Amino acid sequence: MTDTALATADDEPAGLAGRLFSPRGELVSSLAAGALLLTSWLLKAVGAGEIAAVLVWASLAIGMVHGVRAAWDSLRGGAFDIDCLMVIGAALAAYIGAPAEGALLLFLFVLAGALEGLAMARTKRAVEALHKLMPTEAVRWSDSTNQWESAPPEALAAGDRIKIMPGELVPADASVLAGDSAMDQASLTGESMPRNVGVGDDLYAGTVNVGNSLEARVTRPASESSLQRVLNLVLQAQQQREPVQRLIDRVSQPYAIGVMVASAAVLLVWWQVFKVPLVVQESGGVGGSLYTAITLLVVMSPCAVIIATPTATLAAIARAARGGVLFKGGQAIERLARMRALAMDKTGTLTVGHAEVHEMKGIGWSDTERLLAVAAGLEQDSTHPIAAAIRAAAAARGIKPMRATRTTFEPGRGVSGVFDGHPARLGTIEHTQKLVPVCLRAKLKEFSEAARGRGHIATIIAWNGQAGVVVIHDELRPGADQVVGRLHAMGIGPVVMLTGDNARTAENLAKAVGIDRWRAELMPDGKVEQIRALKAEVRSVGSGRGGVGLVGDGVNDAPALAAADVSLAVGSIGSDAALESADVVLMGDDLAALPWAVDIARRARRTIAANLTFALVAICAMAVATLVGSRLGFALPLWMGVIGHEGGTLLVVANSLLLLTVPKMIPSEKRPVSLNSHAVDPAHGGEATPAGGALQPVTSLK
Repeated sequence: MTDTALATADDEPAGLAGRLFSPRGELVSSLAAGALLLTSWLLKAVGAGEIAAVLVWASLAIGMVHGVRAAWDSLRGGAFDIDCLMVIGAALAAYIGAPAEGALLLFLFVLAGALEGLAMARTKRAVEALHKLMPTEAVRWSDSTNQWESAPPEALAAGDRIKIMPGELVPADASVLAGDSAMDQASLTGESMPRNVGVGDDLYAGTVNVGNSLEARVTRPASESSLQRVLNLVLQAQQQREPVQRLIDRVSQPYAIGVMVASAAVLLVWWQVFKVPLVVQESGGVGGSLYTAITLLVVMSPCAVIIATPTATLAAIARAARGGVLFKGGQAIERLARMRALAMDKTGTLTVGHAEVHEMKGIGWSDTERLLAVAAGLEQDSTHPIAAAIRAAAAARGIKPMRATRTTFEPGRGVSGVFDGHPARLGTIEHTQKLVPVCLRAKLKEFSEAARGRGHIATIIAWNGQAGVVVIHDELRPGADQVVGRLHAMGIGPVVMLTGDNARTAENLAKAVGIDRWRAELMPDGKVEQIRALKAEVRSVGSGRGGVGLVGDGVNDAPALAAADVSLAVGSIGSDAALESADVVLMGDDLAALPWAVDIARRARRTIAANLTFALVAICAMAVATLVGSRLGFALPLWMGVIGHEGGTLLVVANSLLLLTVPKMIPSEKRPVSLNSHAVDPAHGGEATPAGGALQPVTSLK
């Protein structure tokens, strides 16, 4: 019911005492107490009153064992909470001659606490099931014996060669060295279709090889794998509180004390002012001012209020994690549910972000292989998609990157460095032109514009009197052409695209995917300004209500992500930066996960609102019924107050657990998209390419 119940849900302690006070132990004890109580009523009905009384006290004793322990833990922690109220209520009920009502109170109280603990454990197990994805064995190459050997996954280190056979789980994050296959990543990303992998592609721990055997090199030990980091972040998120829950946490102890004071005040007023005796033995039961005060104490205890938010939050986090969406706490859920407008980055968001070098063109006497080696050296430590594409192109052609003396990065322009005593630049024409011989500039510009006309990206490399053009291509992300319509159907708009690309490229892509508005040629600080302007627009229209989200790649949009009300990263199962910087991480590649995540967040918010409304109305209704009824001669029986109080708590828990049944994400339909440009953001020096025809892959340097 309280934090004690939440804590016991996390672990099953060893030993007799640990098992007794675990959620399962509480469940068994409560059922035993309930069975004793039921038997006592049956015996009393057939005239065996003495035996029935013994069973009632036995039931009360079982409930007291758990109730007193929970109350003592609270008092030791300096808190006077609901556990204390329930024990006091049950003890006073027994004192005035109503042990059956006290036993019923503790039976339902312990039962509710056990079910809450088990519900919490269920939401946690839904996430901890990721642990079961980790294999218990790996096959590693041993240099000492020159053969493959079995090894535990936790013994793998970065650089180890491993073999993954068909049907086996990947034991650690790795990169394919030999072979090609298909990987089932549904357990991590929620995607139903396997991902094809080949040499150089990443493999993630816990995914299943459903094709051919592979050889791979471990990139991270199992303890640092993407799967383990996701699990750690989810478990951390479960400990975070929503603003509503933080408020409830702050007022719960003062409220509990207030309930005690209010009950004591009712006792004194009913006894001294209304002259109602403390205890009245009535036909079939007990009454009086003390009985009324005890009933009020029970019905006003805020068990359902306290449990309303965390059960819904944890259930939403668990359901989303099973579908490949990571909510980093209750605050992220609340902010996403309130989102009314969305800004989207282009590269890595609306496009896949896996740029590939389509062509390398040397201008004049330039040595293309040497220039590619310089470009790869400039991009050696960068995480940008263009950088990764250039390094991959050099590796595929067997070209070793040259070592730079130093490198510097200028956002929106490109990279600079020094090689063999000569300065080098990679990026836009404006950034590189100073190092390009005058006689080559016209030809360089001509080829760049020709590449742009074919729908490519043109990035310029200049070094030691030589110049070349690296032509790069990027694909639309699955669902990019459908996500805007789905968001509009949910009342989210405008959907704005913010990019550093040129205006023509941005316009082509925006039209293809149905973007409402777009802003192009933005530097990082320009994106921040656009986010602030969008927030002001939304709040002026919505009377200050609603928020603005930003979907980015988690790497290059840090300032804009920080400026948004809620930040999201997409396709980021392997991205450390995305996992750390975003409030919500969409681990798969399909943008259909975005509206699905919004739907879960809104369901969670509605569930919390319904839980709190029901709990508060029930408390108020039963409190009024207790006080008014006692004055009108229709006193609310304590047993009815107990059932109403604890039954309301169980209904709140059950309503929250419905979030675990949210339907799976509907994948995006695969359909052709008319798009004249597949460009990459020039924030790292890429010069975008607005229009053009078909893309023809080029496998050799030119």
